Amino acid sequence: MTDGPLHGLLVADFSRILAGPYATMLLADLGADVIKVEAPAGDDTRTWVPPVRDGVSTYFLAVNRNKRSIGLDLKDPEDLRAATELAARADVLIQNFKPGGLRRFGLDYESVRDANPGVIYASISGFGAAGGATLPGYDLLVQAASGLMSLTGDPDGPPYRAGISVFDVITGMHAVIGILAALNHRNATGEGQHVELNLLSSALSALVNQSSAYVAGGTVPNRMGNAHPSLFPYEPLPTADKDLIVIAGNDGQFRRLCEALGLDELADDERFAHNEDRTSNREALRELLVGRLTQRPADEWFERLTAAGIACGPINHVDGGVALATDLGLDPVVTVGTGDAAVPTVRNPIGLSATPTRHTLPPPRLDEHGNEIRAWLLGGSDAAAG
Repeated sequence: MTDGPLHGLLVADFSRILAGPYATMLLADLGADVIKVEAPAGDDTRTWVPPVRDGVSTYFLAVNRNKRSIGLDLKDPEDLRAATELAARADVLIQNFKPGGLRRFGLDYESVRDANPGVIYASISGFGAAGGATLPGYDLLVQAASGLMSLTGDPDGPPYRAGISVFDVITGMHAVIGILAALNHRNATGEGQHVELNLLSSALSALVNQSSAYVAGGTVPNRMGNAHPSLFPYEPLPTADKDLIVIAGNDGQFRRLCEALGLDELADDERFAHNEDRTSNREALRELLVGRLTQRPADEWFERLTAAGIACGPINHVDGGVALATDLGLDPVVTVGTGDAAVPTVRNPIGLSATPTRHTLPPPRLDEHGNEIRAWLLGGSDAAAG
């Protein structure tokens, strides 16, 4: 087992809740030594319950694998000295305080850079460091402000949030991309830099075709339920017993779908022959497809359509999604730690043939590694013991 492609990289994690911790967990999975700096009360998500496992928030467990925890009160001089020393030694520092929030502690980018010129300093905010600097960076606010909620839900119903804090996760992934890019630049030049991210910019990027519809086409998209604005069929359709996702992403796939359904004539119908035609005449086509699909149960159609090379599938609960990944040999669950400390977690999705990801340390207890880290930072210990 290798140490991972980021082995030897020290990450000072001053972030909390989701976007930052998700980013640092990905870096830790790739081999970085991540030291999670927590306030004396701990990361907020430690108290976000239910659900729990052995009294610990499963929210916290989701994004804090492979890290070591130290509890530091930045208002305490000795703790601040430890935090400052950690920042001076770190290859990467990541934080999601409000813009400017770390300046009073001397842990802002300029101060850290003066002591550590090669540092990659990543800042995550909700709405940027300019006009939105004072706005709180909650994912729900960004889902609302970005337009995502206006796209989610039934056409005649209220706007809905996504079932996860989707922009926190996406911003965390953007943070990893930015950090790795900055590290590559440092490898070439020796120069560190400031990597800045905000949830709103990540959200607008992640809205892809929907934000492009407005920016490039002048069209303001609206809620369409489970329908796709530019493709049909691309949604759940009813069968004899339950809904089934049915997708025809191009004309060839639509022809195969028609053949599998015994509706060959539809592929040559001028109303449906091409994607633009199917999208324009979706209601008429939906009625014809549903008329055939409701003659048989979903499982039977799933087998028949899959055999014909048609993209289709059930609508699972999360347990069904994990079971499907297991059945497909993807091994989605990995247990980290041993004995009473063992915790099942979701496997890192990145597959690397030469330097695979690691799943070693369970999510830490608050200040679990504080003594060893303090000894290393302040007591003259030679090794970080990471």
